[in-house]
This record gives sequence, structure tokens and C-alpha cells, in this order.
Amino acid sequence: MNSKKIRQSFIQFFEERLHKNIRSSSVVPLDDPTLLFTNAGMNQFKPIFLDELKTENKRVVNSQKCIRVSGKHNDLEEVGIDSFHHTFFEMLGNWSFGDYYKSDAIKWSWELFTKEWKLDKRRLWVTVYEEDIESYNLWKEKTDINNNRILKSGKKDNFWEMGDTGPCGPCSEIHYYVGDNIKNQKASGVNKSDEYWELWNLVFIQNNRLEDGSLSLLPQKHIDTGAGLERIAAVLQNKNSNYETDLFKPIIKKLSEISESSYSKNPIPHNVIADHIRMLCFSIADGAIPSNDGRGYVLRRILRRAARFGRKINLKDPFLYKLVPIIGELMGDVYPEILEKQNYIEKVIKSEEKSFNKTLDRGLIHFEKIISNKNGKVISGDDTFKLYDTYGFPVDLTQLIAKERNLELDLGEFKKLMSSQKEKAKKSGKFKVQKENLNWNILNNDKDSTFIGYDTLESKSNIMRFVKTNNDILLILDKTPFYAESGGQVGDIGIIYGENFQLDVINVIKDNDSIIHVCQGELNRPSIVKCEVNFKNRSKVRRNHTATHLLHKALKIVLGDHVNQAGSLVESDYLRFDLTHFNKVTNDEITEIENLVNGEILKNNETMLSIKSFNDAKKDGAEALFGEKYGEEVRVVQVGDFSMELCGGTHVDSTGEIGSFKIIEESSLSSGVRRIVAITGDKSIYSMQKNDLIIKKIQNLLNIAPNQIISRIDDLLKEKKNLEKQLKQNINNSPTFNFSDKFKKVGKYDYIVENYETIQTDLKIIGDQIYEGLNSGIAVIFNQASDKSSAVIIVSKDLNKIGILAGKLAKDIGGLMGGGGGGKPHLATAGGKKGLKMIEILNKTEKYILNILKG
Repeated sequence: MNSKKIRQSFIQFFEERLHKNIRSSSVVPLDDPTLLFTNAGMNQFKPIFLDELKTENKRVVNSQKCIRVSGKHNDLEEVGIDSFHHTFFEMLGNWSFGDYYKSDAIKWSWELFTKEWKLDKRRLWVTVYEEDIESYNLWKEKTDINNNRILKSGKKDNFWEMGDTGPCGPCSEIHYYVGDNIKNQKASGVNKSDEYWELWNLVFIQNNRLEDGSLSLLPQKHIDTGAGLERIAAVLQNKNSNYETDLFKPIIKKLSEISESSYSKNPIPHNVIADHIRMLCFSIADGAIPSNDGRGYVLRRILRRAARFGRKINLKDPFLYKLVPIIGELMGDVYPEILEKQNYIEKVIKSEEKSFNKTLDRGLIHFEKIISNKNGKVISGDDTFKLYDTYGFPVDLTQLIAKERNLELDLGEFKKLMSSQKEKAKKSGKFKVQKENLNWNILNNDKDSTFIGYDTLESKSNIMRFVKTNNDILLILDKTPFYAESGGQVGDIGIIYGENFQLDVINVIKDNDSIIHVCQGELNRPSIVKCEVNFKNRSKVRRNHTATHLLHKALKIVLGDHVNQAGSLVESDYLRFDLTHFNKVTNDEITEIENLVNGEILKNNETMLSIKSFNDAKKDGAEALFGEKYGEEVRVVQVGDFSMELCGGTHVDSTGEIGSFKIIEESSLSSGVRRIVAITGDKSIYSMQKNDLIIKKIQNLLNIAPNQIISRIDDLLKEKKNLEKQLKQNINNSPTFNFSDKFKKVGKYDYIVENYETIQTDLKIIGDQIYEGLNSGIAVIFNQASDKSSAVIIVSKDLNKIGILAGKLAKDIGGLMGGGGGGKPHLATAGGKKGLKMIEILNKTEKYILNILKG
């Protein structure tokens, strides 16, 4: 049975048992800050288990994309070395939320394995939690498994917990013996020997772990199961390794062709690369991008690890990107995002490969220098850190190469150096609520937080829950016209008032199903309230949100289909759009983008809103954005024939309301990600008016027509360049002055105060010459060769450090000359009247300098 049939038969089996097949969630859980990547099938159901979210579907089934490369679930070092660890894998699972429980879960798992997939019962073993007598008996009653193959195990193997606290419960695992001799099976081998593969884990979520460590029963009991597709495929296809299944063989075959290498002679590099390219494709398709921190750094590590293993099969030029189409062929029918983003994925990977090849070559040179100059078997943390910090060489790569040379790293010292260098980024100041940490005043337990703000900006609502914090009052209402911050759009502002009180709504946020109004003011008593959204603010936000959709489409038209949204912010004053693009957006491209958007605005096209199934919306061409969660039914926002996106935000009724659109900033956010900031409506008009005034001022200063401004500024820049060139020539051709025999000593310092009436050279040139030869001291050179008196003052660097500055001295000396002065700390000039009595000025200046140097 091939992997596609295995996946489909699993889903169909549970659909026949009234399970709803739901899409896999993204491997990049942007709504869950506790996770870098989705690492288990249950991740998207955490709010249901925590009783924070109600679900209409009591039974669900899916195949979930998972990545395990960090934290507790870190399989990276084993990937490619053994036959079953992966960075990316698919988790087949079925769930019950307060519906069926242990009996059906056990019965159906056995049916699927032995009747549907016809696994050999003589090779199957089952473990249960030693205190879970109910499950132990159900395996006897609901299946025909040999009772001797039902084993009791301790908490370590058969009690599943989400974390230190929270939902948990006993679990039952199904294991399969893969050894050659079926008679050699022993109960003691389960969970101990590599010949017994765990295929499926049935988790019975019935308890809640409290902070004191005790267990309480949950009000509802849930089922959460997980079976790795890769391992199931290996068993059903009678393979000894996951890499021998049809999930990996086409990738390995293509890799062997590219590298002209033999898999059988050198399997590990092929395995590593085949695994890593899957992880890279799915994470990039779901919105992650290689970078220097967070999940981006994990991607960069994986890509560099794969590229490094490529060197072991003679692949020195970029090659990983050539494997991307194979992933699309293998999995694009189930996960269409791989095909939709294929060109983009290839560009990201190829760009990173090119960059890393330079880093690798440079780093290897310095690695060789380090090991050639060392004694013993340990590479110091300092050397490891230098490779990382100076040459961009990842520490795990240094570790890998060191291991190949039978060397070790001093990771303790390295970590200390990393800690001292890194400054932890300040946490976002955005308001974040954890409901379980707040002591809510509950007035009503009925359904709350119905959003009615698409159709109205006012409502009469009931307060369902409220809580007073140090600075704010938080309200949850039965219904609300206030839009909660999501999808990049900021929350509404406005007022909520009742009898004898008024609250200013400063933000509105979502916490799972609840809409929380963050308010300031005094709440006299809970009651029925009136809500009023700030109309002016909502109108500005709507304009910017619809303009964001038009911008997204225009970017794709002008820059290419590889462009995708990598983040956005829709405020009342501006919109910010992050896009996946590797080059700077040129001025000509910006003009073309602006023209497209403004053209759609002038058409005054209607904004059409509809509710469709997710699959129908995608078939119709609607754009789904990175990082967003979509249910089975989605809201489609279509602007004329130009743009169609899935979006829950608020929008104008027709594009004419936007008024106008202007891009005011284009910048680089990170490798492969650009940022555009734009304004609309009155803000756009004010910006154009302001720029027009600036142009008029330039026109008046230069006394030219507007169409001559650019050429005139061009000429001025050329003149400036020529003058600088002439000045440099004058400096090079100026005579060299030797004042060494004129310097006097006071303590450890040198000083000179001299007047030269016939010097024609610029005094600053003389000052530069003196400064170069002045170790410690002060020089003052006067000149009366022109129609006025002038002086240059030079102060050595060591005196600058203790606060003696040439600019301050020049000001005082200029005062003696009947004028003033100023300049830089090390060199300044002073000027005064013509015909001064220089002997008197020299004496006063020398006395002044001596006082300073003597302290």
C-alpha cells in the first residue's frame, strides 16, 4: 500500500465513523508563542483541551504536518543516522472532544490495524498505564489480541502530559515487532529493543495536573491519538527503514542523479538531505524564512546541515533547490501550498545555499587554522565562538566537523560567551491576556462575544464577565460592534457607557473565542451597556485594510507571483506590508505599483463579501495568507475583478472611499523580506501637499523652474565634487611646515603659541600637519596674512579624553582677538579683528594655555 493510500484509508476509516476531516494546521504556529513549530497533531486542539474553546465537531480526523527540531522534541542529531527519526513528519490522528472514549478508541484502532491494514496480530503488542485497569480490561474485551501481549507500564512510557500543569491522562501504545524471527519475541523487548516499533499512541485525556502536582478529573474526557505516517508506511510496505518507503525514495533517487553518487554505498548523507528538504519546503511554504533568530535560525541550521552533508557526496554548488519539485510531486495533492509556493521556496533555498557556500568555504579555512595550532582533543569555546560570531559558522556545524576529526568542543565556555554577547530583545509591549490568570467576575455563562460590527457600529449589550486590573478594566460582552485585533488589523476604539459611568475603549483583543475590551475609566456596577465604535477611526482603518489587499495584488503583478505576505499591520494612520522578495523594490516599480492601486481606487469598484467553504474559496482563486487560521467556512473579500482574499477584517464598501494611495517607505526587513509602508486618504493628500511645498522651496532657493531642479542639483553636486578634488590637490601641493623646534615643554606636555604673518596656506592644512606629529599637548598658530586675524588651535587626543577641547579653546582665544571661534575637539579655528597687537595676544594666549596644561 503506497503512502497516499495509507493516509487516505486512515482518514476514510474514521470518516465512516462520523469524524470530520479537518485540514492540517500550519507548521508555523504564529498564534502560539510557546511553540517554534507545530510538533504534534494535538497542537491546534490545545484550547479545546484547556476548555478555552468550544467546538461544533466532537469527532475529528486529520493528517497533521509536524516538525521536531528543538526543545523537548529534538530529533535532529539522530536524523539520517537511524532509520526512523525525522525533522518533518506526518501525524495521523483521530480525536474525540467529550464524545466517545476508551472503548471505541481501542476497538477502532485494532480494527484499522488488523482488518483494514491486515497487520499480523502475532507481531502486535499493547502497553497500558499500570494504574489504568479500565484500558487493560477493554483491550481484552473489545479486541482479540492475545492477553499475554497486553503489558502494564509506568508513568514514563504510558502517562501523557502536555506540560507541568494542564490536561493529561493515561495512554495506550501499540507496538509492532519488526524482527526476522517471529518466535524471538519477548515482552521485555517492548519499549527497550529497536525491533519493537511504536506505531500508535492512544491518549485518554481525563485529568488535570494542578500546580501542587495533584490530579483532578476533567469535566469532559477526550481522545487524542497519533500515528506517524512514515513508520506506518515502512511496516505496510515491508521496509526496514522509513527512508526506503515511497515517501523518501523519489527524493533519494533524484539526489543520487544530481550527485552521481550511490545510495547503497553512502546512505547517511542521502537520508539527511531527503529529510531536511521536506522540512525546509513545508516550513517555508507556511511562512517561515531563514534568519538569525527564533524559528528562522532553526531553518538556517537545517539548510546548512543539509548543504554540509551535500559536500560528502561531492555537491559543492547549490543543489537543494533542485529537489523542491520532487516534494511537490509527492505531496502537492494533499498539501497544495507546496505547489502554490514552489517557485518561492526554490528562490529562498537557492539564495541561502549561495550565501552559506561562501560562509562554509571561509569558515573551513579558519577551522583548519584553529586545529593546526591547538594541542589536545578539545576546541576552546573562544575559538568556537569566533567561528560563529566572526565567520558565521553555526556551532552545530563546528561540532559536526569536529566529531569527524575525533575532536570535542568546550560548549560550556561557548555558551558563556554567547550569553555575555546577547542582549535579550525587549518583549513586545502589546497587551496579552491569559484568562486563567485573571479573577473574572462572571455574571452570565451563556455564549458570549458575538461580533456584529460588520453591519453596525453601535449596540446594546450585556456584560458577561469583567475584571479590574491595575490599569484597566476588561469586559466581555454577549455581543459587540468592536472589532478585535487580528489579521494585522488593529482593534477598534470608542466608548462603552451605562448608568452613571463611561469607559473609553483603548483596544480590543481576542483570546480564543472571547473578545476582550480593554477599557479605562470607572465601572460603577455591571449592567446593560451601550457600545459606540469611533466612526472616524474605523473609517481610516477600513481604507487602509482594503488598500492592503490592492497592494498585495499589485505587488504580485509588478514583482512576480513569488511575492507573498510575510506580515502586515493595518492602523488608522498607515498600513505596513511585509513581502517575500529578494531585491530592493525600485522607484520605477513603486510608481507602477502605486499606479495600479490608484487605478483601482479611481474605478470605484464595489467590495463584495461572501461566505464560502475553504475549498470552494481556494478553487475560486482566493488568496490565503501566511500564518492565518481558517475554519471550514471562510469570509471572502473580493475587490472588483482585481483582488480576492480570505479575510475577516473590515473594509470599505467601494474603492473610491480610499481616496488615494501613496508608498512612503521601502526597506529591507531581513534576508528575502522587504517592508512597504503606505498611506491613504487625507494622509496621502497631506503628504503630497507637503512634498509639493518642499519642491517649491527648492525652486525658490535655486531660482529655477520645477523641471530644472534635478539637473541643477546634479550640477551643484558636480561642482562640489570638483571643489573637493581641488582642495585635496591644494593639500597635497601645500608646503610642509616644521614647527618641531618651536615647541616648549610644561611638565609632560608640549605646547606652541606662534604668529606667522606671511603664511598663505589654509591654517587648517597647517593644523592637520601639526596634529599628526603632536603626541601630547596644545598648539596655537596665528596668522595676519589676510584682511583679518585668524588662528588654528590643535589639541592632542589624550587631552581630548580628559575634557580639553580645541573648540572651547578657540572660542576663548577668539574672544581675546575681538571675535570668536569653534570647531572639532582636536582642531578648531578662531577669528578676530585686523591690526591686532599680536605680542599682547600671544602673551595672553600663552598664559591661558599654560594655565590649562598646569591644571
